[in-house]
Amino acid sequence: MLEPRRKARIAVSALFLMNGAAFANIVPRFPDIKAALELSNGQFGIAVAAYPLGALIAGTLGGAVIRRWTSGRIGPLAVLLLSLNLVLIGAAPVWWLFATGLVIAGALDSVADIANNAHGLRVEREYGTSILNSMHALWSVGAVIGGVMGAVAAGAGIPLVWHLAGAAVIFVPLALLVGRWMLPGSDLAEPAVTESPRSSHGRVRMARVLFTLGLIATAANLLEDVTSTWSAVYLRDPLGTGAVVAGFGFIALQAAQTVGRFAGDGLVTRFGDRAVAQVGASLALVGMSLALVFPTPVTTIVAFGMVGAGVGTLIPGAIRTAEALPGLAPGTGLTWVTTTIRVGLFLSPPLVGVVADLTSLRVALILMPALALGILVLSGALGRRTA
Repeated sequence: MLEPRRKARIAVSALFLMNGAAFANIVPRFPDIKAALELSNGQFGIAVAAYPLGALIAGTLGGAVIRRWTSGRIGPLAVLLLSLNLVLIGAAPVWWLFATGLVIAGALDSVADIANNAHGLRVEREYGTSILNSMHALWSVGAVIGGVMGAVAAGAGIPLVWHLAGAAVIFVPLALLVGRWMLPGSDLAEPAVTESPRSSHGRVRMARVLFTLGLIATAANLLEDVTSTWSAVYLRDPLGTGAVVAGFGFIALQAAQTVGRFAGDGLVTRFGDRAVAQVGASLALVGMSLALVFPTPVTTIVAFGMVGAGVGTLIPGAIRTAEALPGLAPGTGLTWVTTTIRVGLFLSPPLVGVVADLTSLRVALILMPALALGILVLSGALGRRTA
């Protein structure tokens, strides 16, 4: 018979996987939705921005929600509702309903993310060793599974509503099942007290470092988000691939990111966050630069994979460094980094869409090597070692 902490680890790991898989089902179907609703690149970008808007709004409330009802209850419920919301997105007959579904999806994903991370940290404390990175890797595994489901459904011509309803039928019972294995009770742990920097120079320096870490994490997340949002559209329209191949860009991103996250703990422990970030950003910079100079389906899919491998450890590294800054209350660095990420996610889809309408999607994707270069320039703010 499994002990409670083992059950909880399995449960929260499954929730990470389902959270990644649920929304990933939609990404390869974005070209179908864009065509069915007759949206321009700009309109599509604005609609997709509804997702991070919902996440930004709900993210400010997520902590209060789990304090009131606990992560053990909220995590499974949020994943369950996120899965059901897929049907609303797939059935949307007009632009504003599609955007509404994405607002709801973003809000539920944000709450699920906060709850599952909180519960993962709680289980980690029970084990007394690091296990959260493997849970994040399972999110990437889920995203690959969801991306494959979406790409196969698109290639087979399965109607969008039936495809997403089928996904919900899989995820809803699983969320109900694993919810019974979560740890009961409160998530609160005793906070540590840190001494604030006494000089104004020290406070200014800390604020500057914290701001820089937010920029690094935001740039890393935008590299992932731009690929997730636009890879299928770019591969299908400018590069002329079929529906199945168009989904491979997203799959390459998530598959490579999964490998990077599973390998990341050992690499960061040996070489430090800064060195790993510099190599990862260089990988993304070189890959996307070559793909934009030589725009073929093969080079582009490989480049999206290089982006995934490169960004896998960047956000955990920024969070780890932010939380280690002297003078910050526990959770302050984490809150700042995640908030800046959500602001960036809100702004990037319409920006790429508008630039694509004014020029071309290929020109708009120059943003990606620019972001990778920015991470390289700012990487000095990251820690040399994890400890």
